[in-house]
Amino acid sequence: MRIVQESIKMPGELTKALAAPGEQQPDLLLVFASTAQLNAPGFVDNLRAACPQSLLLGCSTAGEITGQGVDNGSCVLTAIRFDKTRLTQGSTVLTGMNDSFAAGERLAQQLQAPDLKAVLVFGPGVQINGSALVNGLASVLGTELPITGGLAGDDGAFRQTFTLGRDGVSDQAVVAVGFCGDALQLGHGSFGGWEPFGPARKVTRCEGNVLFELDDEPALAVYKRYLGEHAERLPASGLLFPFAMLGEDHHGNGLIRTILGVDEAAGSLTLAGEILTNGYLKLMHASTDKLVAGAETAAEMATGMLDNAGDCLAILVSCVGRKLVMGERVDEEVEAVSEIFGSKAVLTGFYSYGEISPFKPDAACRLHNQTMTITCLREN
Repeated sequence: MRIVQESIKMPGELTKALAAPGEQQPDLLLVFASTAQLNAPGFVDNLRAACPQSLLLGCSTAGEITGQGVDNGSCVLTAIRFDKTRLTQGSTVLTGMNDSFAAGERLAQQLQAPDLKAVLVFGPGVQINGSALVNGLASVLGTELPITGGLAGDDGAFRQTFTLGRDGVSDQAVVAVGFCGDALQLGHGSFGGWEPFGPARKVTRCEGNVLFELDDEPALAVYKRYLGEHAERLPASGLLFPFAMLGEDHHGNGLIRTILGVDEAAGSLTLAGEILTNGYLKLMHASTDKLVAGAETAAEMATGMLDNAGDCLAILVSCVGRKLVMGERVDEEVEAVSEIFGSKAVLTGFYSYGEISPFKPDAACRLHNQTMTITCLREN
């Protein structure tokens, strides 16, 4: 397994960076970039000219991650050549939130293979039900197959996000690659660091990922009361105060939900994933130190699944809400992960509007919010 990485500041640097990725073409080119970079004239053409045999996979971001820390407005290119692992590829157009489950099914059918070991998927960050997408994938591939990835960002604007796949750049496509063969070792970890506060509120009306009522009151009105002056900056300020999902017994299930949008007329909140009907929601907040500790825990979970600490690729998908809380200290969570992996790992990734990963080994894949999620790949 050979990994070459470049971080591009200007679109014109693209061809130069990929001119000599090695004697053999990379099998996979991972691309995490700002919306301006992805939509620069000739972007995809330059990628294909430099690496005509490579599969393209990536998305727009709310910040780009490398081993050197966090950047904004850049393009991180990571070219991977596998020795023994074979890839499958899929792409499907998402027609709206209600199409999310079916889109997952369509994508999974394209990725299927007898020796499929794992899937890496990226979807739009707006107008999507991320948990339904994941459930659609699992309905075809099975709940035991590891599925990781995330939802694209647009630097916190929540207007238009983009993915990159076999058909180029799109604001509606869900894209993925499947990893096939017994040589692949996969590690994954996901952890938050947020803490709940205030009373638990009962979900009295919801449809999918749209929350209409809490304790028989319009959900938006309840949420605004909690936010106070922060309510003026919704939906962006909602990233600072996500919900912890609780069951009917008031016990948490480990899932966090971020607000993606508000509907003033309906008094509703659109969350990144589905909500438990008749469950409870509780507001959360966090400090930088606790978020950094959470990232460290995710890295320990991921490395703990590998046989040894040899060369590997670590794909970090962290929530934009974490970035907003940490501010100028955001590099610290990447530094914490880097220290766990050591110098033999290449880090890449982005700040997202939703993270996709199993909770733990052998657990079903779920959509997360406000977590640091890490996928590490290496070959035997």
